[in-house]
Amino acid sequence: MAMTNTKIKLVRIAHVYYTHADLETARKFLLDFGFTITEDRGDTVFYKGYGTEPFVYCATKGAENAFGGAAFVVESVEDLERASKTLPKATEIHDIDGPGGGKRVTFYDPVDGFPFHLIHGQTPVAVSAHLPELEYNFPQSKHRAVNKTQRFKQGPAPVHKLGHFGCCVTDFAKAFEFYTTNFNLKPSDIIHDNTGKDITTFLHLDRGMEQVDHHTFFFFKGPKYHVHHSSFEVHDFDIQSLGHQWLREKKYDLVWGVGRHVLGSQIFDYWWDPSKFILEHYVDGDLVDETTPTGREEAGPDNLHVWGPPLPPTFLM
Repeated sequence: MAMTNTKIKLVRIAHVYYTHADLETARKFLLDFGFTITEDRGDTVFYKGYGTEPFVYCATKGAENAFGGAAFVVESVEDLERASKTLPKATEIHDIDGPGGGKRVTFYDPVDGFPFHLIHGQTPVAVSAHLPELEYNFPQSKHRAVNKTQRFKQGPAPVHKLGHFGCCVTDFAKAFEFYTTNFNLKPSDIIHDNTGKDITTFLHLDRGMEQVDHHTFFFFKGPKYHVHHSSFEVHDFDIQSLGHQWLREKKYDLVWGVGRHVLGSQIFDYWWDPSKFILEHYVDGDLVDETTPTGREEAGPDNLHVWGPPLPPTFLM
């Protein structure tokens, strides 16, 4: 089949892969973080949220802790065929060995060599939780009926879906050109330094008038490649706060939170897992579509968060 210059069309982010030297300790954290186990093979464990993805996190036991890349759903098998023939170090189309089945192509980032997965044909699962959308009483507008209370159960914050992931790249311009040329990824926001050089971007999926998350992939310039974090949506601020309390009581290490970002607007809560990877709970993020203009501004302390604890000095290192 002849390949054209048509971009590979991404539909949504689906799942991430991590390797842990201590898989059992990672398992305890991941359950406390709000995942549920959908398949346990001993040295590989698949975790899901309560949404329709068959899994959102795959944890594998290995000699060293490592990030194994994120997987994005593509529109068609033709997208997989195009990827297998045009992207750097791309594999052939092969079966996904995991819940939901489907097909996959893995390629490797041309700048820093990290794996990136494209998938198609997974079988979705039924939504496994239906959390209530609460009614709130504001000073001049009361929405909750008389004698109707707000009551909650302490415990982990159930994960809904994988929302985005991000990393530090060593050549920002090359990475930006590659991902925006080969995929329907479009910047919601671009951050530059005081010389005008672009150093950070938040990319969303260009799906026309379909409403999509403010960003599904972000990256920033740094001296050495590493994954920064993977971010998972939870239901609302109460659930997020209950999850924060649960993780604190379990004595896990807080990275930063709770607070509200400026770009993307989401309320954030970042935690170290026991392997020193950062995972985020987020709620209430912005939506964009093809009418959304690209924002551009200079990096500074005021464009990361509007409220919350002070920015940790090592957060973007």
